[in-house]
Amino acid sequence: MNKVNNYRQIICQFLQDFAEGDPEAQLIFDEKRDRYLVMHVAWRNEYRIYGCAMQLDLIDRQVWIQNNSTEIYVDRELIERGIAAKDIVLGFRSPSVRAKIASIMANNQ
Repeated sequence: MNKVNNYRQIICQFLQDFAEGDPEAQLIFDEKRDRYLVMHVAWRNEYRIYGCAMQLDLIDRQVWIQNNSTEIYVDRELIERGIAAKDIVLGFRSPSVRAKIASIMANNQ
């Protein structure tokens, strides 16, 4: 199996595991454009709950963490499931911050 298809499977399984048992979670998988989201849609009394809990994209053979509104360390979870650390991009960080992180990581190896 090629890397991208393997990453797709890992992402989908991770998000399915995350949403398991949560009736308010909606899984949105667009494999054509490689966009994968977990949305929450619900009502609590008169308060509407609507938002993206997590969004992962596959871009240029890398997994981009575009949004993480949880307390889960998504990058660590993905690494444990088989995605290479070098293939994870913190898309929710600005390009300058991502460059600093990459520099620090390169110096630590």
